[in-house]
Amino acid sequence: MPISNWDDVRFFLAVARSGGLMAAARRLGVDQTTVARRISALEADFGARLIERSPRGVTLTGPGAALLEHAERMESEALSATDRMGAAGEGVEGVVRLATPEAFGAGLAAPAAAAFHARHPRIQLELVPTARAVNLSRREADIAVGLSRPEQGSLVSRKLADYRLGLYASRVYLDREGAPDSIRELRSRPLVWYIDEMLDLPELRYLDQVAEGAHTVFRSSSIAAQHAAVASGLGLGVLHRFTADKDPRLVRVLEEEVVLTRSYWVSVHEALQRVARVRAVIDFLDELVSAHRSEL
Repeated sequence: MPISNWDDVRFFLAVARSGGLMAAARRLGVDQTTVARRISALEADFGARLIERSPRGVTLTGPGAALLEHAERMESEALSATDRMGAAGEGVEGVVRLATPEAFGAGLAAPAAAAFHARHPRIQLELVPTARAVNLSRREADIAVGLSRPEQGSLVSRKLADYRLGLYASRVYLDREGAPDSIRELRSRPLVWYIDEMLDLPELRYLDQVAEGAHTVFRSSSIAAQHAAVASGLGLGVLHRFTADKDPRLVRVLEEEVVLTRSYWVSVHEALQRVARVRAVIDFLDELVSAHRSEL
């Protein structure tokens, strides 16, 4: 039996990505009853149950999982068609949500936002700095810059750039306490660090690599807050070189002993990779890291 209302597929996608009828309703701007009715209509068209409901949310059935693959391809074609017609008319436009690690977003992407806007004035860029992995399959963002290649999901990923970290202290601190002579000495120095139980990314768990058994005096899930604490003279901290090297208050110490390299990866859901506004942001990211390669 043919689908009686193609828009029902959009409701199904929202439910599959959000994991619940109520969450899908919020995403779509309708009430939960409407979502349930549209899913029931789609199930009637296919003659099969597409979702299983429970107090913890919904899960896809076998037919539901099969439909999801087709629904995402349908969405991709619809988005591409919309962008193509827009490009033929008034140009590329729309909203693109970009999730990045905090340092990348605040230190690289945000300062370049004016240049991006001048080139694409009809694209609204939403920047989401985050210290956790973003689920692109659930459309938490359109594009994600992460610290590793995602292992699951229908995603297209590639390495964007490597970046370096170093150990820093403020000039105020060094005038007061002097510079450490070795990594072993760091055990007796005050360090600034992340909150361990709030670290979701293994790539950020490098404290023991720098100073095993070190004494921390300040912890924050925000790298910007760590940067500010180190710059205030509180103690030493591992910071991104592309931001810390520009801060005249800071000095890199133990340059030969503390050398850390990590990588940025850019990922996009395969359903969005051909969408013009998404491609515009990815091109912007490529140009951004190319321009700052020496700093990274």
